[in-house]
Amino acid sequence: MPRTRSHWIHEMSHVEVADYLKTDDIALIPFGATEQHGAHAPMMLDTVWATAAAEAAARKANVLITPPTHFGWSYSHMAFPGTLTLSAETMTALALDICRSLLVHGFRKLILVNGNRMVLQPLDIAAVRIRNETGAFVAVVDAGLIAKEEIKALCSAGPGALGHAGEAETSMILARCPQFTDMAKAVDGSAASSANTHGSAFARGHSQLDPAVSGNSVYTPTIARELFALAQDTVGVRGNALLASAEKGERMVEAVATNLAAFIEEIRPLQVDVTKPAVPC
Repeated sequence: MPRTRSHWIHEMSHVEVADYLKTDDIALIPFGATEQHGAHAPMMLDTVWATAAAEAAARKANVLITPPTHFGWSYSHMAFPGTLTLSAETMTALALDICRSLLVHGFRKLILVNGNRMVLQPLDIAAVRIRNETGAFVAVVDAGLIAKEEIKALCSAGPGALGHAGEAETSMILARCPQFTDMAKAVDGSAASSANTHGSAFARGHSQLDPAVSGNSVYTPTIARELFALAQDTVGVRGNALLASAEKGERMVEAVATNLAAFIEEIRPLQVDVTKPAVPC
């Protein structure tokens, strides 16, 4: 069924959604965050990753998208004013209730599109629970990880190109929300990206896109005051935001959307038996 108005469920009538479910059973669920991304970029950046990728992929594959979630698991950024965070348990519970709601209506294949890598663990837990509880097909697609090779190829050489508010993320937000981006405040935070501030043989923190930067690593949580202290010189930027461009950003979004659309076509023929869950209440 070609979409003539929108792929977003909240912009449709319930009759249109019912018509869609007669021929398809796939839904994309975007998850973002409201957290600091340097002095130059808006705190909605992670949500824009998820929504831009989901919308572009939905147009290519003709599927529906739920309203985005603007809240993430952003505890380590809470020293920066305006950052909002859910607990990991709330994040997982939110994902579970959204998935269960969709399954009640007849969706069978759910793709959680993640724009904030910190949220991967809570979303992974939700996906495992839904899969075991209902039999539905569930996937967690991170906007960076599904196209890390393509995004890296679009970035300049050097540490932190794919880091927080660095070249890749700033390029994407320049392409999609230039009105909220002030490049006069952008900085080069690549030195912070390559420095091991813990004096350890292992890089620490959440998983990086670029193994050349992170090397061998372990995970140790960073609390808000520690991140704030580490970020003073670079105003919360990891990587060189000065190398960003809107052209690179558009090509990055296209790469993510193309790979996501290819994944959608890969799972579309799957026959999935679902035990419908109870209505969340």
